[in-house]
Amino acid sequence: MSENLDRLAAEGVAVWLDDLSRERLAGGQLTDLVREQRVVGITSNPTIFAKAIRSGARYDEQVEDLARRGVRVEEAVRLLTAFDVRWACDVLRPVYETSDGVDGRVSLEVDPRVAHDTAATVAEARALWWLVGRPNMLVKIPATQKGLEAISTALAEGISINVTLIFSLDRYDQVLRAFLDGMGRAHAAGHELTSITSVASFFVSRVDTEVDSRLDKIGTLEARDLRGRAAIANARLTYQHFEQACASDRWRALAAAGMRPQRPLWASTGVKDPAYDDTRYVDELVAPGVVNTMPEQTLHAVAEHGRIQGDTIHGTYTAAQQVLDDLEAVGVSYDDVVRGLEDAGISRFTASGNELLEQLDTELHTQRAAA
Repeated sequence: MSENLDRLAAEGVAVWLDDLSRERLAGGQLTDLVREQRVVGITSNPTIFAKAIRSGARYDEQVEDLARRGVRVEEAVRLLTAFDVRWACDVLRPVYETSDGVDGRVSLEVDPRVAHDTAATVAEARALWWLVGRPNMLVKIPATQKGLEAISTALAEGISINVTLIFSLDRYDQVLRAFLDGMGRAHAAGHELTSITSVASFFVSRVDTEVDSRLDKIGTLEARDLRGRAAIANARLTYQHFEQACASDRWRALAAAGMRPQRPLWASTGVKDPAYDDTRYVDELVAPGVVNTMPEQTLHAVAEHGRIQGDTIHGTYTAAQQVLDDLEAVGVSYDDVVRGLEDAGISRFTASGNELLEQLDTELHTQRAAA
């Protein structure tokens, strides 16, 4: 067990893996990461599944069965991915039990093509929740404007949710309100609140990638000095908003009724710029009650040479706000950056979903032709 990962866990950071494949499950690698690297949760997305299905033969038998049954490609995707998520939920079930349901969670995303359709997103969430049939699953719903009501509705029905693709503080505040609305409705409907869990996935490294690109075009000394500072400042201010929400009367009332906090989850924590330390989005975002979901490369980097030096968020809020103010002063619009990142994120996930569908459609046709 890595001392760095031990320290991270001791500081209240839950280590989740941002990857899932049937090869990892069947080969026991996931079990090893849970046992040896403090991994207590998993996130997935269409890009991850497309890569897994493309590169592994473990899916061939199920794809052949689906082809013989004449299953449509959209449903085939649901069945293949739900199989992996169900398996992963079972691997992580002991973590779920020992953490009293806080961790041991595995995420499966709704079809990204319905991100701007509230009713379709809710229908998809219900279908996935039923299909996987494990209490430690999380349904991932993007935090689009249309997704917010879907998030509230799903939570109100007792479905645990991973809210994904959050970039801005304003959107995060809307997510917090949607969470409280959903949990309030769940309580009114008689659901046991302790059985419903949610995390809010705030994307980190993509903010630096976009802001740094704009700063490089500006090219002044003041602009260059701000490189690599936006993403961490943005995430730290997110935690401030989380603390403010936890202190509200409505949050406290629902917490007294059994509601668990909707933990901030740091996503996109792999470093994109090789000039930066490869563990910076872990080392600099340590605080109690957060999740950090890491690609395996980042997980191993933290284990080997991360610099876990206690809480690195509290006491930084004024400086973090100053970074955003300084960016505005040199000509980088925060609102424009985060709006563009959300639009690009939805487009990227939609493209990945389409790639997964096209890839699987080709395989199904190949199997049918060979039958």
